[in-house]
Amino acid sequence: MGDCVNRSFYMTTWVPPSELLFQCEGIWRPRSVSKVSYPDDGNEACYQVEEDSYWFHHRNACILEALQKFPPTGTLYDIGGGNGFVALGMQKAGFDVVLVEPGSGAMNAAKRGLQRVIWATLDDAGLHDGAVPAAAAFDVVEHIEDDISFVKTIRRTLKPGGRFYCTVPASGFLWSGEDTRAGHFRRYNRATLADVMGAAGFEVEFISSFFSWLTVPVFFLRALPWRLAEGGRGKGEEGG
Repeated sequence: MGDCVNRSFYMTTWVPPSELLFQCEGIWRPRSVSKVSYPDDGNEACYQVEEDSYWFHHRNACILEALQKFPPTGTLYDIGGGNGFVALGMQKAGFDVVLVEPGSGAMNAAKRGLQRVIWATLDDAGLHDGAVPAAAAFDVVEHIEDDISFVKTIRRTLKPGGRFYCTVPASGFLWSGEDTRAGHFRRYNRATLADVMGAAGFEVEFISSFFSWLTVPVFFLRALPWRLAEGGRGKGEEGG
């Protein structure tokens, strides 16, 4: 155990929160990890398709473009970063990244070559107030029932002037059984997402949509059949 710790600190000057324990797989974790609203097999399902998926590659390209336009001022903590596909893309682009992931995706991220992985939820990770230079949550906020409190917690961990980056599923009228299975609590539009950020104490610098050309086919192939079959109503785009 001691050898593993020594090798880790030799490889990087990054010092993890004192609450975390190091494991020889190269992953830091707390003594216990809280449950989250995400299916147990979700990370494994994504892991099988990410490398060959246009959706994942295009999302990465959009994220990297935003980071180039609004760069972080230091290490970026990718919260709920799954299998590390986005974090690895950021790392390859020259950004200093720490992945924070509460599920089995943490192991997949380490296998992919992520240099710093914390197997934990945001609350369990031991991130101290005002200690984080920048944070991100890509397709995470919609999994949190109290989204404003979650974003407030992220805001509290940031250093003064630290930036927060996020992506969320758009348009409440696209709500379908896929959202339910994925553990989503809501979808957003620009106004409701901006409201959440503002309520959490952030000033929104930039907000935009991508994959907008998929709105019509997703509605007819997923949302509409679900409404007709289940008698469901689209989840509202409320902020909380």
